[in-house]
Amino acid sequence: MLSTYQTIPEVFHSTVKKFPSRPALGYVGQDPLTYSQVSDKVKGVCAILEESGIKKGDKVAILSENCPQWGIAFLAITTMGAIAVPILTQFHPSAAHHIIKHSESKLVFVSRALFPKIHESDISELPVFFIDDFSQADSETLKKTRIKDALSSGRKGFDQLKQAAYKFAGWDQLSQVGPDDLAAIVYTSGTTGHSKGVMLAHKSLIFDAEMAGRLVDADSNDRFLSILPLAHTYECSLGLLAPVTFGAAVYYLQEVPTPRVLLPAMSTVKPTIMLMVPLVIEKIFKTKILPQLNKNKLMRGLYRIPFVRAKLHKVAGKKLMASFGGEIKALCIGGAALSPEAERFLRDAGVPYSVGYGLTETAPLVAGAKTNKTRFTSTGPPLRGVEIKIDSPNPETGIGEILIKGPNVMQGYYKAPEITSEVLTEDGWLHTGDLGKMDKDSYVYIKGRLKNVIIGPSGENIYPEEVESIINQYDYVLESLVYSVDRKLAARVYLNYEKLEDDFGLNKVPDSQVASKIKELLDELKNTVNSQVSAFSKLSRVIEQTEPFEKTPTQKIKRYLYIEDN
Repeated sequence: MLSTYQTIPEVFHSTVKKFPSRPALGYVGQDPLTYSQVSDKVKGVCAILEESGIKKGDKVAILSENCPQWGIAFLAITTMGAIAVPILTQFHPSAAHHIIKHSESKLVFVSRALFPKIHESDISELPVFFIDDFSQADSETLKKTRIKDALSSGRKGFDQLKQAAYKFAGWDQLSQVGPDDLAAIVYTSGTTGHSKGVMLAHKSLIFDAEMAGRLVDADSNDRFLSILPLAHTYECSLGLLAPVTFGAAVYYLQEVPTPRVLLPAMSTVKPTIMLMVPLVIEKIFKTKILPQLNKNKLMRGLYRIPFVRAKLHKVAGKKLMASFGGEIKALCIGGAALSPEAERFLRDAGVPYSVGYGLTETAPLVAGAKTNKTRFTSTGPPLRGVEIKIDSPNPETGIGEILIKGPNVMQGYYKAPEITSEVLTEDGWLHTGDLGKMDKDSYVYIKGRLKNVIIGPSGENIYPEEVESIINQYDYVLESLVYSVDRKLAARVYLNYEKLEDDFGLNKVPDSQVASKIKELLDELKNTVNSQVSAFSKLSRVIEQTEPFEKTPTQKIKRYLYIEDN
């Protein structure tokens, strides 16, 4: 049975009453704030917002790295009935300026480190508070836009607003925030290059947070380790609001989550639940696990035998789980497609994982399975209360566009009624632009993007993601992109030079020999792939991508940057 609470302040206030002394938000290696302490700080930030003239329905932007204060600011904004406007830290300063202007934000919370991204005109027109300690820099310093001055400035710091916090009447006014009121406008950074403001209501975010928590049996004893950007709905809904809903604790890193930082953090926190994008798992598998399983001729031979491979995966899986802290009960993977090779390893290894499907426009989770009910290459069935149907399925394959209807669907794109009408029908069905099919038990299988489909020479539908999954199984490929040029298929591949060096010692040979070896491997890759695909999906050429592909925050390749003009 679902909770009777449908707004963020109701859920947060309920959790504070149930678990006042339980750990809530904190940094790795430090004592976390309890829910009671977070509540006090949320009241303090609400007082800042009130003093700054923020009212219900006003927009407040957040531009900051992941930290406990990000969650405190978000909870305060939504408790006030104002609308949070999260800004991805990867956005260019011009994009951040556009979002602040387009959303009509009336106040900005920014970290000191990211303060230089705030446009001078925004600084002169809006109150700007440093999220680090919720202090407001004086206007003259802000106008200078010199970070060394801004770092040393500050007035009305958080501690000075404690008295005002006690006077905040927000807890007594929770009824003023309704389920259909907007909680956030989230600007996408998709693979098409167009940023749109997705309007998400309180009920949509709370529904998704609760359903996600139930899928992993979350409770107040759980520990989340946050490594994905909070400004994306994946981490905001499932990595912040879900643990808050169930009284769990969330720990944040103070550095970029590289392996050097992440592994010690896992050892310290011993997380029970983690959200990841497929790229993290795939990199661990291809760069750390696979080389150990293929380190000599004998091992390579044994690895080709299915039942031996499964046993080797199981041994490697135990080591992987130990490196993750040893207490993971759910590894939640989403944001992009997981390669079959990496998923096969997770299954053989007995790692408790679940692959979910979602979009920013659906707050974001749409489908998912419990860790003991996953099916290979599937993202699971629709969440309870969500409907999925396949529009105009291909009679032979069952593949068509995925349509979604449910309480998690957005209200529309901010200030874009025409674009909204293109994807949202009058009776509430969202056209996702994703291609997929469903089995007899309603498990969803994602096949690619409608706009990515390549039409073959005789009208065949070619799904580039399927060809890429074959390419990515090649030992020396880290990632790839398949596209059409002159009505033929081509592929760009980013190579694993660490493995190339280990196997061929490329650093010790002349450049001409390196180029010759790379050409040989690319030709071999093309022939290998072409032996495994239909005639209309064969590659005409494979070229090297010398730099990592530029990606969205959920690690999807920005395809539009690499497609050649036909």
